[in-house]
Amino acid sequence: MYYTLRHSDTLCQCGDERHVEALIAYASNVEEKPPTLTERRKAATQLELARAAARLFTDRGPDATTAEEIAAAGGVALRTFYRYFRTKEDAVAPLLSVGAEHWRALLAASDRSVDPLIAIEQAIAEALTPPDAELEGVHWTRGLLRAGADDPALMNVWYRVNRESETKLRGVILELGGPSVDESTARLVAAAATDAIRIALEAWAETDDPELGPGSPAERAVQNFQRLSAGLTSA
Repeated sequence: MYYTLRHSDTLCQCGDERHVEALIAYASNVEEKPPTLTERRKAATQLELARAAARLFTDRGPDATTAEEIAAAGGVALRTFYRYFRTKEDAVAPLLSVGAEHWRALLAASDRSVDPLIAIEQAIAEALTPPDAELEGVHWTRGLLRAGADDPALMNVWYRVNRESETKLRGVILELGGPSVDESTARLVAAAATDAIRIALEAWAETDDPELGPGSPAERAVQNFQRLSAGLTSA
């Protein structure tokens, strides 16, 4: 789904507070009770490490980056890093997961009077058109995908987050479509939306096209979804 990294510099900013909450919701899939202080601290640490990993992978590449360097950049001991992540590549997953949660939240908040397929197009366009303050996150996404071309472990993280988000997206689509959307249709639409965005970002990362406007991830993803969903109906 939407996996462009959502950037900000310090965890005290209110945007980061939302990102922490999104990561907790994504990881636990439990929304009935507020997260504990321990859960918030854990999520904040994971996001800080994820940002550090994204910066280092983008600037140097995974091969030239060690887990020790990521831990140091994130301000934690190496043993703390391995408490959260099995490998250095796994460290970027929280940022990708927050992006996926953001995309699903946009779709879930869509107007119920709008056709679900149109609502998905609109949510894709909004999710992949970040404000100027978050354009650096798009730069990181491009860098990670370019680095992943030579690092199967990093791409495995990318594909895993896509797969997990596709599964969670089914529930959003079922709720959005109501009785007119069955489980099979929800699966197909979720797969189409996921692949539309994934393929758009991967293809865009291979070019020097801009983050916004013609050739951007948003334009590519909307076009992809229109083609992939052409044989589907939400009613």
